[in-house]
Amino acid sequence: MDIGNPTRTRAILEKYGLSAKKSLGQNFLTDPNVLLNIVAAAEISREDDVIEVGPGIGSLTEQLAKQAHHVLAFEIDQNLMNVLDETLDPYDNITIVNEDVLKANVNEEVEKYLDGDHHMKVVANLPYYITTPILKTFMASTLPIDKMVVMMQKEVAERLTAKPGDKEYGSLSIVVQYKMDTQVEFEVPSKVFVPRPKVDSAIVSLTPHANWEVMPDDDKDFFKTVHGCFMHRRKNLWNNMQGLYGKDPAIKAKIQTVLDDLEIDPQIRPERLTVLDFIKLHNRIKKEGLIRK
Repeated sequence: MDIGNPTRTRAILEKYGLSAKKSLGQNFLTDPNVLLNIVAAAEISREDDVIEVGPGIGSLTEQLAKQAHHVLAFEIDQNLMNVLDETLDPYDNITIVNEDVLKANVNEEVEKYLDGDHHMKVVANLPYYITTPILKTFMASTLPIDKMVVMMQKEVAERLTAKPGDKEYGSLSIVVQYKMDTQVEFEVPSKVFVPRPKVDSAIVSLTPHANWEVMPDDDKDFFKTVHGCFMHRRKNLWNNMQGLYGKDPAIKAKIQTVLDDLEIDPQIRPERLTVLDFIKLHNRIKKEGLIRK
């Protein structure tokens, strides 16, 4: 019986006296069909090595191991290591690292346990409270990741995949879509988890895309510009830029020059600008020598 089967899951939890740790955002997925659909969405095959975050008791890990060449999973909870040793014992293509993925040297662990001859994918049921930091960590890494398929809070999934003009579209949408093509694969109701979370989830796929026709010279600086322009969502771009750079007449003149050159209406809301619009805006701001307050 698969680990993700509700009966098997309950038996494992009872055997080890386990309960989900709220502090670690733990919720155990107990729907085999959802697990299979996650693996299918990631298009896992023997040509793939998979990095997993938060294997829990091994429900998703098991399904990944059945299809992948090797699974490297990061589990922060020491109490789950003995459980995983037992539940995943039938599989010889799984490595569990007892570390916080946000603190671990992931590149070093990958070099140690993966052979480098297979495609690399990230597949995970992410804890809600650290979804964004984990995504940003992998996007900023030098790992040759071909695809990420992750479960997250439905609301966050909507923000990641939102388009300009959508009410969910914001700085997170731009930061992620700057490097990734994003798509909601399917939604997951809260009832398939133990314990049941208060919100529904969604599976999102993220695939790296080619560079834009123009690029910023520094990603971190670009992200700061984006976040600054969304500092006050109810304000238009002009007011947000004054909040960023100041209201001195000389500064305002420079802001006006930037917007005029790019043919951007000062009264436009930031959520109506595309990723490319923001890249061009950032580059023009740098050229004009505007400095954040």
